[in-house]
Amino acid sequence: MIDTQLEDTASWISVGEESEVELSIVMPCLNEAETLTTCIMKAQQSLCEHHIAGEIIVADNGSQDGSQTLAASMGVRVVHVQAKGYGNALMGGIAAARGKYVIMGDADDSYDFARLGPFITKLREGYDLVMGNRFKGGIKPGAMPALHKYLGNPVLTGIGRLLFGSPCSDFHCGLRGFNKAAIMRLNLCTTSMEFASEMVVKATLYGLRIAEVPATLSPDGRSRPPHLRSWRDGWRHLRFLLLYSPRWLFLYPSVFLMLVGLGTVLWLLPHPRSIGSVILDVHTLLYAAMAINIGFQAVVFAVFTKVFAISEGLLPEEPRLNKALRFINLEVGLVVGCVLLLIGLGGSLDALHTWSTHAFGPLEPSMVLRTVIPATTSFTLGFQIILSSFFLSVLGLRRR
Repeated sequence: MIDTQLEDTASWISVGEESEVELSIVMPCLNEAETLTTCIMKAQQSLCEHHIAGEIIVADNGSQDGSQTLAASMGVRVVHVQAKGYGNALMGGIAAARGKYVIMGDADDSYDFARLGPFITKLREGYDLVMGNRFKGGIKPGAMPALHKYLGNPVLTGIGRLLFGSPCSDFHCGLRGFNKAAIMRLNLCTTSMEFASEMVVKATLYGLRIAEVPATLSPDGRSRPPHLRSWRDGWRHLRFLLLYSPRWLFLYPSVFLMLVGLGTVLWLLPHPRSIGSVILDVHTLLYAAMAINIGFQAVVFAVFTKVFAISEGLLPEEPRLNKALRFINLEVGLVVGCVLLLIGLGGSLDALHTWSTHAFGPLEPSMVLRTVIPATTSFTLGFQIILSSFFLSVLGLRRR
């Protein structure tokens, strides 16, 4: 029976080799001999059932259990990927794929390659990325640890949807299909498990058409522990989401910090304030000024990060940023920075004059610091703006 199925499948694979291949099924593999044969047979069944000119690719990442030999004996392509990591294995397989469409899935028999019909339908309808959704398709008992089911996946998916506006409800489903040309244009670069998040995030940011279909997750058929490490890989996914969203990681918190600091400075500048029995004076004023400086530095860093990421092709062009940068240029930065330096200089001279009226002797700190703190803050911001303007201009040269 198996031999007959292989013969039938071989005819479909040969069609794909002689004419245009419509679909490539890519399986990353690292010591999956226990389950690889089952996954390949199910994938072959899908190709036959849907009469698809297709191919199956096993992207081997250095297996030592004979997985490569098993795959080759079943008539599928084996691509040897030297660089270690889940992302590297997948990109090696995807790059070698000849199909217009690619469906990728783990080779541990947790996903059913015999049920690829919904993915194929959506791809043919013109969607660029078709995500499986395990929470809609069903998670069989023992298929997903409770930590992943109730904390890891919902939290990371929720963060991804919040930060990027993604329509996907299951960021980390390993079974997904896509238009190869569209995904290759995203320039995916992560090498490990966060590759799954990068694909969804970039597809969203670049405006690709995304759809979801139900996918069933079953307990994998391996006797060894999975490659996934919950806390390590969960942190890698979270870190990636944050780093790819400088607006949420740097800009919004830092603008809030600046506004709180500025409001507190303006409130305390005339005289001490009391909240109940607590008296807030120049010490609080100093911390508020520090909040302004830290907040501003974080805002500048957010802009630098965004401009650099766009320059390197990690993020798409953003029209609002381009429009803002046409007005916020080196000359404007120099003017604003010099004005703040002059304000700081004026405040410092006023403080010096006050000191001179006391014969350069002891002063009442609460009085003089209300001038010195705003003056030094203005000095600091002025220098930061001037230096940041020069650096932003350097980044702008690279972009142009």
